[in-house]
Amino acid sequence: MSNPPAVPSPAPDKDKLPHWPDPQRQAQFQQWLGSLPTELALEPSSLRLASADASFRRYLRIESGRGSLVIMDAPPDKEDCKPFVKVGQLMQAAGLRVPEVLAWDEPHGFLLLTDLGSKTMLQSMDLQAPPPLDWYLQAVDQLLQWQLASQPEVLPPYDKPLLRRELELFPQWYIVRHRKVELDSKQRATLDEAFERIIQNNLSWPSVYVHRDFMPRNLMMSPQGMGVLDFQDAVYGPITYDIASLMRDAFLTWEEEFCLDVTVRYWQKARKAGLPVGDDFGAFYQGVEWMGLQRHLKVAGIFARLTLRDGKPQYLADTPRFIHYIRSTCSRYMALKPLLRLVESVEGIEVPTAFVFGKF
Repeated sequence: MSNPPAVPSPAPDKDKLPHWPDPQRQAQFQQWLGSLPTELALEPSSLRLASADASFRRYLRIESGRGSLVIMDAPPDKEDCKPFVKVGQLMQAAGLRVPEVLAWDEPHGFLLLTDLGSKTMLQSMDLQAPPPLDWYLQAVDQLLQWQLASQPEVLPPYDKPLLRRELELFPQWYIVRHRKVELDSKQRATLDEAFERIIQNNLSWPSVYVHRDFMPRNLMMSPQGMGVLDFQDAVYGPITYDIASLMRDAFLTWEEEFCLDVTVRYWQKARKAGLPVGDDFGAFYQGVEWMGLQRHLKVAGIFARLTLRDGKPQYLADTPRFIHYIRSTCSRYMALKPLLRLVESVEGIEVPTAFVFGKF
């Protein structure tokens, strides 16, 4: 997850036009909008903000002769739209429902897309009710379709250098910049050893297509079926990643029993479909836990960076969830106990000595 997901924000008043801080970009946009085919029957007066995310992208909605459409506004000096277009085509070919590109001004970073709806899976949930198993199983089926289409050397590899760069976000932005803790040489060595173990474990699993943010905030609910968003950072990497992302969500937490239930159902379906998840669910679930640990260390760093560098403090409010995930996983494996103690020291948590199990 290089950036948190593009998620619809609460819609503004429908008649409120989006703000353009750069007059030149506004002029480019208006020129592009006016050049689109008349048969689309676009209604410029209906233009309004649809969503914004943690990157420099934002999304607008506009009415047309074929109903609501979405415009991606992605400044080319800050965002590259080519991966979005490429991965979207791969997902379409795999049978997934993703936004279709109707028009693309590549030099200026404007795309006209089909609209998958206004409610994500997360927004459709009643968080006071039991978790919606049927929806999660729909998500599992989407994930399996995506993974079964995998081919090597099509997407960037989720390799050791990339995993290491992501892990370094945790000490750089969360520990040092956010918590204001300077690591001594012993603490740095503890991190280095833990990171090496995590990377080795994760890369021991076979590679498939990896969405990298496969979670309810990026899954759209509509009568036409579940849709998938925010896939532009997809890579070719460990098969454990996306199911860890789905069940160890960045923005909500379910009981371990439910997470185990969905994960074992995914594993059973994946195994039956011939995906390389192994014959031992216990070993697979351990792999999912270690992959989730890498993800949560990374995301804690990203969310701290969004607050300190980009002025978006709302993301850091979810940090306690990540620290809980990190501590829970580390507490279960002896090899991760030094990392657990380091995290608890950074957080100012004093706990009695506890037993752990597992070995690496």
